[in-house]
Amino acid sequence: VKLTGLLFTSLAAWYLGYEFAGLLSKGTITASIATLQDIGKKPVLRAPVPKRQKCDHWSPCLPGYYAYRILSGGGRERLAKICFEDELQVGCEHEPLMCLFFLNFVSVLLSKILIFSVTDSTEHSGEMIAFIKNAPEGSLLLMTTHDDGSTRLKNDAKKIVEELGSKEIWNMKFRSSWAFIAAKGFKLPDDIQKEKINYSDGKNNRYNGWPAEIQIEGCIPRNLI
Repeated sequence: VKLTGLLFTSLAAWYLGYEFAGLLSKGTITASIATLQDIGKKPVLRAPVPKRQKCDHWSPCLPGYYAYRILSGGGRERLAKICFEDELQVGCEHEPLMCLFFLNFVSVLLSKILIFSVTDSTEHSGEMIAFIKNAPEGSLLLMTTHDDGSTRLKNDAKKIVEELGSKEIWNMKFRSSWAFIAAKGFKLPDDIQKEKINYSDGKNNRYNGWPAEIQIEGCIPRNLI
């Protein structure tokens, strides 16, 4: 009798277990197994998406500083751009050209922009000289080129840019990529990027007939005036 009861109990337990297993879906079992396997794993740490900085700087300027970035043109499609404090962005949408603008350093207000072709028959050197001379004291002047900024640029125009502190204006050649920032009536810090030039070279040009674009960028203390 005892043996019969034990056998009956075993059969009943097996049957109930079989029925219970049938109630569980395959997906539930798989999910449970995956959960158990993940318990011992270390959590995956993901770096946060970096915050965009003013003028697309890699790192932010400190409080009390202005951000600037001047990018020359490259090829036919990459236009020259000038950015200051992320609020004033100028796309120099022509080529070949010289692109300049000046702004009030204290109020950070764009005062005037000058964009002109340097390969047409019109003489623009006088216009450029007048533009710079008419910029009031306490102005920042930002300049760049796209394709070519040297053709028809007269020596008197180069001279006034040299007086602003340019060391490369006399070295500019056909299709040189050039970027420059200067102050009128005050002095910029010695340790910031003020000028850069890249010459056209048939062997090393990035684009067909054009050198690679260049840029200068940095942070300017607001208390210079």
